[in-house]
Amino acid sequence: MVLSKNSPCWCGSGKKYKQCHEEWDNTINVLKLQGKQVPTHDMVKSPEDLKWIRKAAKINNGALDLVQEKIHAGMSTGEIDQLVYDYTVKHGGIPAPLGYEGFPRSCCTSINDEVCHGIPDDNRILKDGDIVNVDCTTIFHGHYADASRMFCIGEVSEEAKRLVEVTKECMEAGIAAIRPWGHLGDIGAAIQELAHKNGYSVVIDYGGHGVGNDFHEEPFVHHVGIKGQGMILAPGMVFTVEPMINEGEYRLFIDADNGWTSYTEDGKLSAQWENTVLVTEKGIEKLAW
Repeated sequence: MVLSKNSPCWCGSGKKYKQCHEEWDNTINVLKLQGKQVPTHDMVKSPEDLKWIRKAAKINNGALDLVQEKIHAGMSTGEIDQLVYDYTVKHGGIPAPLGYEGFPRSCCTSINDEVCHGIPDDNRILKDGDIVNVDCTTIFHGHYADASRMFCIGEVSEEAKRLVEVTKECMEAGIAAIRPWGHLGDIGAAIQELAHKNGYSVVIDYGGHGVGNDFHEEPFVHHVGIKGQGMILAPGMVFTVEPMINEGEYRLFIDADNGWTSYTEDGKLSAQWENTVLVTEKGIEKLAW
């Protein structure tokens, strides 16, 4: 559909097209002619979308803040899940994982060699020396925000502590590589370089994803990549950066009994950090962390 300059913009902002996304479309069309992979309009969040995504993120951040305050050795992962559920619902949100494709709990709790999608359990007790990832996604007014954090329980080994710290640095390096009109491959290239420099591997079976109007949207965000390659990162896109970094090899397997939890194939430690970010005209805005 061709819009006139004075038509309402397709993004839903209520502004005239010439005052809103006409220049965006012109840039996209030039990049298309150059053979670049470009985002579609439905990957761009409207001002209305962003209002609700930010509110979902505020609840999500609060839930993770509460976990950070309360988590300790002797606590069950089921108790963590209850904290997340109670906080989210109290603040008007819905825990997105609960019931998602049959997932039975409100967050994921992945311990030590569990790469992701660990299912909270009232009988799974955190022990001194564990490292655990708590992954939360909140729905508010039909919009989503997604983040995860690592927690060190009591006195952890230097090796475990270093993995947790470097994994966070990998996420931050991936986010720092995001530029408006840059490339998706820049994110994975930055993560991969830092992980390998520190002697770790990057999980390739999972990646980040578009988020906001649904739990999982396009694009898929690889955590390995080639700088200057991949989809163009245009202002208005919202997605997660969530590298899973392994102490040993990147290979994993999924628990055959529960169909969800992924483990490192070699039994070595894995860590993950996740933020939801918005690409802006000038850089990025962290929405959930």
